[in-house]
Amino acid sequence: MQRYRALVAEGAIKADPAQRAAIEKLQLLYMRLGDYDPSRGKKVAMGWLGFGRKAAKADKPLTGLYMYGGVGRGKSMLMDLFFAAAPVRQKRRVHFHAFMAEVHVGIHIARESNVRDPIHYVAEEIAEGAVLLCFDEMQVSDITDAMILGRLFEALFARGVVVVATSNRPPDDLYKDGLNRQLFVPFIDMLKERVDLVELEGPTDYRVGRAAGERRYFSPLGPDARAGMDAAWTGITRGERVAPVTLSIHGRRVRIEQATEEAGRASFEALCEAPLGPTDYLTIAERFATLFVDDVPRLAWKQNNEAKRFVTLIDTLYEARTRLFISADGPPESLYTEGKGAFEFARTASRLHEMMAGDYAARAR
Repeated sequence: MQRYRALVAEGAIKADPAQRAAIEKLQLLYMRLGDYDPSRGKKVAMGWLGFGRKAAKADKPLTGLYMYGGVGRGKSMLMDLFFAAAPVRQKRRVHFHAFMAEVHVGIHIARESNVRDPIHYVAEEIAEGAVLLCFDEMQVSDITDAMILGRLFEALFARGVVVVATSNRPPDDLYKDGLNRQLFVPFIDMLKERVDLVELEGPTDYRVGRAAGERRYFSPLGPDARAGMDAAWTGITRGERVAPVTLSIHGRRVRIEQATEEAGRASFEALCEAPLGPTDYLTIAERFATLFVDDVPRLAWKQNNEAKRFVTLIDTLYEARTRLFISADGPPESLYTEGKGAFEFARTASRLHEMMAGDYAARAR
């Protein structure tokens, strides 16, 4: 709360009633986390001279928080303020896409090691490393994720892990219209039991209209956009050796046609029409501090797979604070307006506006 008030006083953010309500909830959770220890009760306390053994009283699991609302309402900013201040040594803040990619890798490794219950094993590993888990942009669109989440979170909550999450959707709309959704509904009910719900309402997308300085988004597609991207690429890579690079990712090979030590350049076709996934994009984001993405088209409803990959790519680059240059056939909000996943794409359009802004550039790697 103190840091939020300071940011308002400094003029860094505008006072917002919905944000104020959310920050009050976060402040209460912050105070309750001060002496929270979910491990109490798992060890046996010794009485005088070793006699009279008795179990220590376990802390009651804390209720987490789930903040949802439209794009650009400040959900991630509020969670970051909370995470930075949270009085917990074992804590982790992670984008939900990245988290699920890690879960899938962990389950695969556990199965190869003949672990009896891979999901429970992965949950134990996660709980050992984090009492507080903060998830940015929680969304579920993949049936495999949907089938894993119930057992995974049941095990995490049983270990006393506290969850704080942001999402564009209320819990009841997660995995909306998904295949076999009735099997996912128990997870929604469990989630609502373990988190308080806070909706950030309001008409203002605070990301839009902040672009300043260096141009990094070129549209519409054509000679001018190509010339702008080429000039920016020359400015970034001047004096450096540019050559193709092939990234090895869990046995797959992803080729980036133009690359230096810090910058990479690839087409939308190479990045989003190929069958790449979160792990591939994480590797790309870790490898390059700056990424150029050429020739993003306007996507039709039947190109929902390409749109989904683009959403995942942008989310991953945003989390990694990658500096992004992009050429596209129109402004971000016009690139995918109808079809499966169009709701989620609205968040990506808003995020692209932020990534083109001067203050994002100042925070980039």
